[in-house]
Amino acid sequence: MAGPPTFALPCSFLATPRRAPATFTVAGIPFDAGTTNRAGARDGPHAIRRASRMLVDGAHPTAWIDPATLDLADIGDLAVALGDIPATLAAIESAAAPIPHLIALGGEHGVTLGLLRALARRTGPLALVHFDAHVDTWPDGFGQPLSHGSVFYHAIAERLVDPHRMVQLGIRSPVQRDVWDWTLAQGVTVLSAQEVHEAGPAAIASLVREVVGHAPVYLSFDIDALDPAFAPGTGTPEIGGLASWQAQAILRGLQGLAWAGMDVMEVAPAYDVAEITALAAATMAWEYLALVAGTK
Repeated sequence: MAGPPTFALPCSFLATPRRAPATFTVAGIPFDAGTTNRAGARDGPHAIRRASRMLVDGAHPTAWIDPATLDLADIGDLAVALGDIPATLAAIESAAAPIPHLIALGGEHGVTLGLLRALARRTGPLALVHFDAHVDTWPDGFGQPLSHGSVFYHAIAERLVDPHRMVQLGIRSPVQRDVWDWTLAQGVTVLSAQEVHEAGPAAIASLVREVVGHAPVYLSFDIDALDPAFAPGTGTPEIGGLASWQAQAILRGLQGLAWAGMDVMEVAPAYDVAEITALAAATMAWEYLALVAGTK
């Protein structure tokens, strides 16, 4: 290791200078008005950036790429509209539209809808790799149609994603049978956490690659895909989830896909322990950067 110690580095993602444009752009989205259990994901972007400084003292140990040395910019946080979900989604879509390759730090999962609206305008319907404990295809969002539980219902309905090229990994929460049946009927491949445990990362990565194919693909990583033992700092924890190493191994098996952007959502640091949730989230974004840079 050389240079200043990690604790003295700037509190941006991977201590990246706040500049633009760049090949890869990081932005925070401090918004959680659509949460249905514990609030606090608005503080996620800052916590992820702070924890990411652990990842700057060397190269990725299998890809042999140092994501911190890529053409990478952290542009700070996108503007949100206080308490106004539709206005916030519109602001996110407008801000994200000109960014060629965005890595978003959340924030609650509902904001992904604005990101997908912006990206799909350029690419058409996207393939989607979605790590989560929840299907997030509830049509009514517990009385708020734009809550974090409805993001992929709208993404499918608006043809932002191609459900036949959409894979959900780690699903295990309670869910109404009609919501489950609707999701499957659209063509979504749903893999429960138990199925991931039983099959193993290599087999799961192979299946994801088969479903996604050569289409432009977006990665949306809800941190509650991980078991609360590995990610307690989130608003809707569910037991029986993925270990952090499993998610990491699956991502490492997805080389060569046509990656178009990603987000990591639902980090609520008020419920975290020793920054383990924030570090897991930062590491998933770091893994993504190594993956997409290696592909390019």
